[in-house]
Amino acid sequence: MEKKLEELKNRLFEVNDLNMIGAVLNWDQSTYMPPGGAAARGRQMATAGRIAHEKFTDAAVGKLLDDLQSYEESLPYDHDDAALIRVTRRNYEQLTKVPGELLATFLAHSAETYQIWAKARPENDFTAVSTHLEKTVDYSRQIANCFPGYDHIADPLIDFSDLGMKAESVRTLFAELREALVPLAQAITAQELADDSCLKQTYPENEQLAFGQQIIKAYGYDFERGRQDKTHHPFMTKFSLGDVRITTRVKENDLSEALFSTLHEAGHALYEQGINMAYEGTPLANGTSSGVHESQSRLWENQVGRSRTFWQHYYPQLQAAFPAQLGAVSLDTFYRAVNKVQRSLIRTDADEVTYNLHVMIRFDLELALLEGSLSVKDLPEMWHGRYQSDLGLRAPDDSDGVLQDVHWYGGLVGGAFQGYTLGNIMSALFYEQALTAHPEIPAEIGQGQFNTLHTWLQNSIYTHGSKFTANELVERVTGAPLTIAPYIRYLQTKFGELYKL
Repeated sequence: MEKKLEELKNRLFEVNDLNMIGAVLNWDQSTYMPPGGAAARGRQMATAGRIAHEKFTDAAVGKLLDDLQSYEESLPYDHDDAALIRVTRRNYEQLTKVPGELLATFLAHSAETYQIWAKARPENDFTAVSTHLEKTVDYSRQIANCFPGYDHIADPLIDFSDLGMKAESVRTLFAELREALVPLAQAITAQELADDSCLKQTYPENEQLAFGQQIIKAYGYDFERGRQDKTHHPFMTKFSLGDVRITTRVKENDLSEALFSTLHEAGHALYEQGINMAYEGTPLANGTSSGVHESQSRLWENQVGRSRTFWQHYYPQLQAAFPAQLGAVSLDTFYRAVNKVQRSLIRTDADEVTYNLHVMIRFDLELALLEGSLSVKDLPEMWHGRYQSDLGLRAPDDSDGVLQDVHWYGGLVGGAFQGYTLGNIMSALFYEQALTAHPEIPAEIGQGQFNTLHTWLQNSIYTHGSKFTANELVERVTGAPLTIAPYIRYLQTKFGELYKL
């Protein structure tokens, strides 16, 4: 059994290396690659993805998993070897259903589509990318149809990133959330909007980046195992547990853009940097779901980075960095500015109260695309209609409408957006548990100290990688199933005090 386990690991290391080559190529395309490299880059990524897929779905891997089943069953459920075999088998059974040629073709198409989108968005040219989006919808359906027996065509795609969730369960959760969020948003937006003009002054790029990096170093982000670069749409990527990178987007006339995207992506990176190093090169060396991953980015961005205690410590330092812009602005004014609640057009800029409404719109639209009840040509107008009905706003163009998110232009249609709201829900749930275990955390944050919180998250969540599913992790940490109660409690408490509700 030891020899068979060693052989399995060696095969997994090789597959991981190929996947990480693909990740490097993708990172380069999103940061430094000249536009002329797009066609070849798509081919290169498709080649790496196809070979990795072939090697992972090789019948020899299936044979090893069968041979190791009795060994797995002899071990405790939470034993590392048992988890490795279990998670590898789950991934194997999933990927053997998707033909390698289909995957390779989609990867090449996705890389080409991303490059067209990167040009189309600033030019407000949805037509330029619409034909490619139609193909993406078709590929998404083809991949979903590799998994017959689903209740909704989106279910297999959701399962890729949030195992165990289904379109219907997400819709039910979203309906429950809307019931609590809409009245809160209405009560706040009925008041005079907070003044955030202090954020809309001129802030030089280098100083913005330096300040954000100072904070995430204090959070615990290890620059010896990471770096930060600029991109169109901020993301975190990993090439190994020793190389976890983040990106950001800088606007010199908006202080919040780079600052909070930096805190957000660093939250993702802290998770990956905290995974048990013994899992390197195996399927365990990943975050367990998009929802759990997003919980960490939102926790460090919002529960920590938008809290009053955080800014009691950091605001004097920010004023010292930008004296002309903020020297005469009070802490209260700044705190209200970074927590301004308003109906807005851009998901990534949305406040904590209205953010999930943006996610729900996208989730509904992609389900309709997959079902065939909505065509790509009608998507922009449907987008505008939903924003008008749900948020009372209409984007002036498609750049801030259907073109604003990269997801449909750099991946599948379906399976990604629900993770953002699941992450918000879990961020409050996990943070509440951390405070229960360590009531001193808020006071420490007020002194710019994050070690207690980081260590609790490391031990409770990060170190496990994908050893446990999201539902299992929630049960282990809280002793109960996923609930929206802590999230609603957090929002009502914070914004109730801020807006005197």
